[in-house]
Parts: sequence; C-alpha cells; structure tokens
Amino acid sequence: MVAVIGDILSATEVGALAEACGDLTFQDGRATAGRFARDVKDNQQATSSPQLQAILDKAANALGANELFQSLARPRRFVRLMVSRYDPGMSYGRHVDDAIMGNATTGGARTDLSFTLFLTPPGDYDGGGLVMEDHAEERVFRPAPGDAVLYPTSALHRVAPVTRGERLAIVGWVQSWVRDPAQREVLHDLDVAAREAFEMGGKTAAFDRLHKARTNLLRMWADG
Repeated sequence: MVAVIGDILSATEVGALAEACGDLTFQDGRATAGRFARDVKDNQQATSSPQLQAILDKAANALGANELFQSLARPRRFVRLMVSRYDPGMSYGRHVDDAIMGNATTGGARTDLSFTLFLTPPGDYDGGGLVMEDHAEERVFRPAPGDAVLYPTSALHRVAPVTRGERLAIVGWVQSWVRDPAQREVLHDLDVAAREAFEMGGKTAAFDRLHKARTNLLRMWADG
C-alpha cells in the first residue's frame, strides 16, 4: 500500500526546518547507497551534525504523533533518517531500498516501510517526482510540503530528474511491529472501523468487540 499522509508538519514547522537545512553541509548521496543503487543515484545528503540531528528528531516526533502514520506503519523503530537535496539535473534511477540497514556499531535492522517527507512546495521546482512502479502503472507523487509518501521498502521506485529549482526532503525507513503488509492493512482497517464506531455510538458492545479483535490480532502478529 502506498499512502500520502497530509499535514505531518505545519506550514510554520516546514518553514523552520527548510531554513535550518540551509545551514547543513551536504555530500554526494552515493555515500549511503547500496551496491546496486550507487550507479543510478545522483543527489546530495546532509552530513552528520547536531543541527541535522535536531531536524531529524523533529521529523521523527511529528511522525510519531501522527495517527494515520502510526496506524499504517505500526512503527517499532526508525532505522534511518536523512535529509536529501536534488538540484537541477539530479535524479535517482529505478531501485529498491536495502532490506537491512545499519552497521557493526549500531547493529542491523530490517526495513519494512520507506517514507519521503517533502519540505519544498511543488511550485518551487520542476520534475523531481517520486515515481512508484508496479506491474500495471507508474504513479508520480509531488505532494505539498509537510506531507509524506509512505510506501513498502520492497517497492521499485525512483526520483525523476529535477529540471528547475531545489527539491528538499526528509527520507527514512521504518521497522514495523507487524512485518506482513497484509496484516498491517487489516489492522489499519480495524482502526478505522473502531474509530468510526466510537464516533457514532460511543463505547458500545460493537465497539468493544472491534477493539478486542484489533488488539488481539496485534498481539498475535507483532514481532518480539
């Protein structure tokens, strides 16, 4: 499932983070690319610094507070977050993200979901769409700043060439409590149904049954 999650960051928060990104130092993005993605990756990524960590912490906290992100992803941990920048002529060709990320110091972790949290208004740059590929079609995403695209890490995707302006985003990878995407979708559907039942009738017997089913399925399916 690919989902666009709106308003993770407010306009004020987007402006503050975008401005803070202007003080970061960037390096060739190929430094963090996997073996087979390195040849098709042409972007820039912010280097480690206290300023970068503050930006990433803000993004992680906002994602953690977003009800829809929590329901869709069931995040156990953020495996990695980074700030990426694309200038005119830069792109990222077709690739699939690494299944395990980490190193000998931090330990490796499975990646289940990827996200791109956009910081640049789509009118400020041309091209640069996040292109998701499947057997039937390609879908191009250029959402508003503060919105995120959440997608399976297993999916083939690319970033189309930027032809004007600058594309700035926070990208990251999540390890979910629930490894199986079909199970995550069932739990999300039950979240929606339980919330609607509660809004319509309060804590009824029907709501209690839905809440019980959702909770016990999560107990059955959660890793660890």
